[in-house]
This record gives sequence, C-alpha cells and structure tokens, in this order.
Amino acid sequence: MPTFDYSNPVKFHFGLGRHKQVGDIAHPYGKKALLVASDSSKPTGQLQAVQQSLTEAGVAFVVYDRFMQNPLSTLVAEGAQVAADEGCDLVIGLGGGSAMDMAKGIAFSAVNEGSIWDYVFGRKVGTRALPIILIPTTAGTGSEANRTAVFTNPETNDKKGLVNPLIYPKAAIIDPELMLTLPKRVIAGPGADVLFHALESFISKNATPFSEMLSLRAIELIAQNLPLVYDDVTNVAAWENVTLASSLAGMAIDCAGTTLPHALQHPMGGLLDVVHAEGIAAIYKPFMEYTWPAAPEKFAAIAKAMGVDTRDMSQEQAAESSVAAVHQFLTGINMVPTLTQLGVREEHFDWLINNVLTTMKFVLSNNPRVPDGEKIREIYQGCL
Repeated sequence: MPTFDYSNPVKFHFGLGRHKQVGDIAHPYGKKALLVASDSSKPTGQLQAVQQSLTEAGVAFVVYDRFMQNPLSTLVAEGAQVAADEGCDLVIGLGGGSAMDMAKGIAFSAVNEGSIWDYVFGRKVGTRALPIILIPTTAGTGSEANRTAVFTNPETNDKKGLVNPLIYPKAAIIDPELMLTLPKRVIAGPGADVLFHALESFISKNATPFSEMLSLRAIELIAQNLPLVYDDVTNVAAWENVTLASSLAGMAIDCAGTTLPHALQHPMGGLLDVVHAEGIAAIYKPFMEYTWPAAPEKFAAIAKAMGVDTRDMSQEQAAESSVAAVHQFLTGINMVPTLTQLGVREEHFDWLINNVLTTMKFVLSNNPRVPDGEKIREIYQGCL
C-alpha cells in the first residue's frame, strides 16, 4: 500500500429541505455574509429561501451575482472588494460550480493581498480565508467537497485552479430539493462531470485507497441514477444518489486530482469559453481509447462499476469495454458533442497544445499514459 494522507474537514449537511437551515448553520461562522448567488437561484425561489433563513437567524447579508460559466479572476477581485467594503466576515455560495468557485475565490482574496494568480502559481502563500458555506444547486463539480476553485485569467486566457486547504468550506448543504427544476442540459452536463471526476480520480497516478473507494462508489451511483433524473427530473430518490455521487467525486479529486481530459479542456474554456463538461465530453472516447492499455485493471473496474457484466471477460476485454459503456452513458444523456460544435477550430490547436504542456502540465502528468504535443494534436483533430 502506498504512503498517503487523507483529510476532509468539510461538515456535510445532506437531505431534503436542508437549504432552509442555512441561517442556523451559518450563524456560528459570521455576522454578515457575502451571498454569491447564481441567476438561476432567483426565479426558483432558492435565493429568497436562503435570504429568509439568514434573516431569521440574525445573519446579515449582501448579494453578489456577477459571474459566468468560466469564472473570471477579475470578478473574484471585484467580489472580494465588495466583501471588504461591506464588512462581510462570511461567504456563502449558492449555485452551480461557478458560484461555488467564485465564493471560494472571494473568501480567499478578501483577506490575502495581491492577485489570486500569485497564489495559484505558488509565488505567494495565503494566510487565511473567510469562512465558506456552499449550497450546490446542480450536481456536478463537487466543489462543495474540496479545496479547489478554478478561474480564468482574461488577460492571458489561462484557466487554472487555486488548490489550497484554506478554501475548504466550513459547511456544505447538499439538498436534492434544489435539483427538481433543472432543465435537461443542466442535468446532463454537471452530471457527466461527476462521472469524469470519479473516473479520472480513480485512474490518477495520485490515487489512494481512500480516493479509489470514493471514486468507484461515485461511478456506480451516477451510472445508475443520472439517466433516471434525466428522464424524470422529479425523481427524488434518484436525485439523492446523484447529489451524493457529486460530493463523493468532489472528495475523490481532492485526494487524487484529475487527468488528461481536464488538461485538454481547461485551455478550451480559457480561450474559447467552452462549457466545462461539454468540452470534456467531446474528447472522452479517444482519451479512454488512448489511456486504458496503460491501466487495464483500473479500466476493468470502471467497466464493472458502469454496470458491464465482466465475469467472462479477460482483464483487457473488460478494460476495453469501459470505453463503450461510458460512450453509451454519454449518448443516453445527449452529451456527445464535437469540438467543432463547441467552437474549436484547427487554427486554435497551437495555442491550446502549448497551454496544455505548460499551464496544465501537472494535470497532464497525472494521467497513466502521458501524450506528447503531437498526440494531443491528434486527439483534438479526431474530435472536430
């Protein structure tokens, strides 16, 4: 068994209706919250319910709602200034991965001087962050369960994560009730991201016995239950399993990180604002075909977790079957876009490949099989 460490200090509050308890959960951590809220939380009444709960608990708040699908570091800095000007001593994120990552970045930047990129690239070391509480309204990124927040630099188009234990949430409220009005695209994209996080953390060179356990359980839960909520958004029992899978996968990548697909997608998100899960989905089949021979035992286990009957297969046959199982799963939720459909062109390849090999070097090296620039070009080319 390899030597490893494991820690996850987040206190999780799971269950239907738990978002209405945010006031009592937040009260011990601060007197005034910057409430980072997605646009979708307004018409659904979710923002109002959170505001009411905070008011009843005596927690003041100010709402900050300026962000986008690939959060800009400039908006993080703006939000941090709002938090400082308003005297906020707590940050609450209500929304999908963008809102939660913004909340983390703001909580960090509000009390650490200079550009957040100095901390992303290790030029400076942070000292503290405001307490963070996260309430996901989509099941996908697992940001509520880890110490990572991903941002885009609008000056360089770099998209990269701040990984820092200071931004672990104090609490995460996982409420399946918040998912019951999601449109199919917002079920499929974040839901596919759960599978991506779980699969990649499982095959990661940095995987540990703890992360492998979390990853495999997340794969099983998402494979069985995401198609159910995609077909019927009101299926509460299935949503309970999907939201649990999302948090488990978020915990797994906190241990082990992600691999080649995330290394290839982040540059697309930074340069072209490609939706995260859709960019990854576009390259997933060739990534699996390229990678499984380097870790057949891992991919055989993935096939089994996806529901493939592998009992009469060799390890290699089982591993190869995982490719079709994942592709079938993505097809069933309409998540098989081409890069061309996402706005990626051959003229972008040189910039993308350079960014993969530099900015995303660590994530790239985490893959069981590490491609060179020409192989990366070949993968991109085959996905147009």
